[in-house]
Amino acid sequence: MAEKIVTIGGNNQPIVKIGHYTLGVTLGVGTFGKVKIGEHVLTKHKVAVKILNRQKIKNLDVVGKIRREIQNLKLFRHPHIIKLYQVISTPTDIFMIMEYVSGGELFDYIVKRGKLQEHEARRFFQQIISGVDYCHRHMIVHRDLKPENLLLDHNMHVKIADFGLSNMMTDGEFLRTSCGSPNYAAPEVISGKLYAGPEVDVWSCGVILYALLCGTLPFDDEHVPTLFRKIKSGIFPIPEYLNKNVVSLLCMMLQVDPMKRASIEDVKKHEWFQKDLPGYLFPSPVEQDSSVIDTEAISEVCDKFGVKEHEVHNALLSGDPHDQLAIAYHLIIDNKRIADEAAKAEIKDFYVAANSPPSVPSEPARPHPERIAPHPHTTQDKTRGTPVKRAKWHLGIRSQSKPNDIMLEVFRAMKALDYEWKVINPYHVRVRTLNKMTEKYVKMSLQLYQVDYKSYLLDFKSLSGEKEDTEEDASSPLVASLPIPPPLSPTQLQGHHTMEFFEMCAALIIQLAR
Repeated sequence: MAEKIVTIGGNNQPIVKIGHYTLGVTLGVGTFGKVKIGEHVLTKHKVAVKILNRQKIKNLDVVGKIRREIQNLKLFRHPHIIKLYQVISTPTDIFMIMEYVSGGELFDYIVKRGKLQEHEARRFFQQIISGVDYCHRHMIVHRDLKPENLLLDHNMHVKIADFGLSNMMTDGEFLRTSCGSPNYAAPEVISGKLYAGPEVDVWSCGVILYALLCGTLPFDDEHVPTLFRKIKSGIFPIPEYLNKNVVSLLCMMLQVDPMKRASIEDVKKHEWFQKDLPGYLFPSPVEQDSSVIDTEAISEVCDKFGVKEHEVHNALLSGDPHDQLAIAYHLIIDNKRIADEAAKAEIKDFYVAANSPPSVPSEPARPHPERIAPHPHTTQDKTRGTPVKRAKWHLGIRSQSKPNDIMLEVFRAMKALDYEWKVINPYHVRVRTLNKMTEKYVKMSLQLYQVDYKSYLLDFKSLSGEKEDTEEDASSPLVASLPIPPPLSPTQLQGHHTMEFFEMCAALIIQLAR
């Protein structure tokens, strides 16, 4: 529910608060309402708040349009598609809390610069096709692709927006609705013919590519009937400065006959499109994942909201789009973007970190409970100036059980062996056992990583060279209540801890095998 809060001091202007957000200046005004900048009260991160007036929506008979946009955006997590965080409803308005994109429309960028350099046009186009391909694979056709609906972030990356005319695709069924902007609409759309969906998006992308390269539209006329005749003819001017490769791609995409028109797969394989293609744009199905957990963001949410880590994990696992902890977490993740390298890191982290795209340079990674660290060599920690050793090999056991089931069995095995442990997160524990012969502790960490789409690795790592846990560390309810000995000296730590570590691993593996 919206509420007004009057500030004390200053200009005494009322601050409007929607849920956990305060609203700021208006970014734009549309037919159904307006878009304002918002700020999360606790995290201080910016969002765009799309405010839709219920009465206007009802009067204009676009309730279905708005419902489709919300439903479709809730499904998406892609680096080049605008993100919807939350929907807040009041009796008079609908507030869509969305990703804040500060760079404006691609349309304004083209108008300001005219035709773009080929390499820049290609970079934009590759990102657009990546987002459209993602939509089609999730059975969504956009149907209104145009530069006005393509936004640019502060790093000049494309974000596909405005899914109001989008629709779900169903095998064996066709669409008939004539929608979208006339200049970007396919011939079959303006003719009222049946269409499957993806082919009309391909046509629109062809028009967008032409606009990027030429600064003008391939089909344009102020007289709508004449414009429609031009589109149906499929004849468009080809400037001399366009190279043959891109001309062949344009002709493939702007085929009047949808059966002869290029598919998204044809576009992806084209020689011109493949040049300098970033690897992250089209990962294999195994690599796609939007559930990568950022432990630093988890800690920040805990600090801001005064909650425990397990509460944030539960919020993320619940899938509740209205959970404030989950929303705050995603806001923190998406706003960790600074300079070009930060933008690259964000795109890389969207997919499985175990297979970094070749176009993205390696950088220190944050620990993650379900991914094998992608860095096989020692790297430099820029924040502290100290080298960080990355594991090249992993000692462990693999399983195809569910992650929670694996960890449950691990806890049972450790209890049976009378091990002590401390939970770092649901997939990472520090373990120790007392060697009664030497009266020294043997320590290791256990961390669960996802190896591929259906198997997991329980990694064993020796910790015998580290300092002993403090009493405060041992306060976890899952730690056995044995007394903690005084810290060991470096000389004592040098003993036979390697063999003791392997014996500890073997005992756990044997117990798990039972």
